[in-house]
Amino acid sequence: MSESGAGHTARYDLTVIGGGIQGVGVAQAAAAAGYSVLLAERHSWGAGTSSKSSKLIHGGLRYLRNGQLRLVRESLRERRILERIAPQLVWPDDFHIPVYGATRVRPWQLRLALSLYWVLSGCRTEARFRRLPRGCWQELKGLSRIGLQQIFAYRDARTDDRRLTAAVAASAASLGAELACPASVTSAHWLGDCWRITLDEAGDSRRISARLLVNCAGPWANQVAATMDPRPPQPQVALVQGAHLVLSRPAVDRCYYLEVPGDGRAVFLLPWGTGSLLGTTETPFSGSPDDARITPEEEAYLLRVLDHYFPGEEPEIAARMAGLRVLPASPTAPLRRSREVMLTHTPRRRPNYIAVYGGKLTGYRATALKVLHLARNSLPRRRARADTASLPLPRID
Repeated sequence: MSESGAGHTARYDLTVIGGGIQGVGVAQAAAAAGYSVLLAERHSWGAGTSSKSSKLIHGGLRYLRNGQLRLVRESLRERRILERIAPQLVWPDDFHIPVYGATRVRPWQLRLALSLYWVLSGCRTEARFRRLPRGCWQELKGLSRIGLQQIFAYRDARTDDRRLTAAVAASAASLGAELACPASVTSAHWLGDCWRITLDEAGDSRRISARLLVNCAGPWANQVAATMDPRPPQPQVALVQGAHLVLSRPAVDRCYYLEVPGDGRAVFLLPWGTGSLLGTTETPFSGSPDDARITPEEEAYLLRVLDHYFPGEEPEIAARMAGLRVLPASPTAPLRRSREVMLTHTPRRRPNYIAVYGGKLTGYRATALKVLHLARNSLPRRRARADTASLPLPRID
């Protein structure tokens, strides 16, 4: 519970800004650890990037090519946890990788990568990959057979990202976190022992205080930081847009991992509702995150991939969406940049401010634990209420 009294503002151990998956994850972990928490979100849970992902709970097979073994291992561990605590929201599935004569990654390389992926997942029997016999290829309806050499299948998982985010928010509330939505932070001033924060809730303003402020505003994190006094440090980051198409046709009945002809990127084609989900892209973005929209070039790019692997299909687009990744600023291509979460904080030993940049949907729980570990010297001792690794997530309809 927050501390308050007559004539005094409510005081929390920490205030979390941003109701995407990272923000709700930090709020849940903090409440589970016994802290008093206020979580503020200006629109709705998962309204930004967290509801515009590729809907995957996965280790990131494609990250192996960049040597991100630690990230893949952590993500595979988190996938196992989410499969256990949220079976109604996280669904294991087989992902199919067709290999053609022109495919850049050769079968031996793919076998090596899939073997490593299996080892990093803990060598579980159900996580083994396999090669589909030629006699089973006809089951993959619509997939081009011209030049097709092999088809591999491996295990990962899918989710409804918006419902997952809402479930974690509901779990945080059940543990005692206060949820303010819609609510915007209009100012935050450090007073020497706490933050004095002004919240705008549907036109009504109120003030609160917190020992620690956690900025989980995603692509808007630097905009939020600009409202603070003193202004906290901001890392050099770049926004990269990922676009998806929701297709009413074709409606695939299984998951595909497709290598893009030309640049070698991975694009996923997955069942989604009664149709399919096709994505994603990696397009450098500048401007306000509120203006993120799929471009005609991105739409054409995705449709070319679809036509390459499923020729003759006449796609029907039911919806378009675009989210923004926060990646380290670098002259290298987005594909080669780290997907590790970036944590910025001040001061060094006893942080009063922590900002979360980037991170994966799959790893939200691990990110939250990293935030709390970083803040351990800044917060009072509290009695833990729960362990998020074993706490079932509620069902969200």
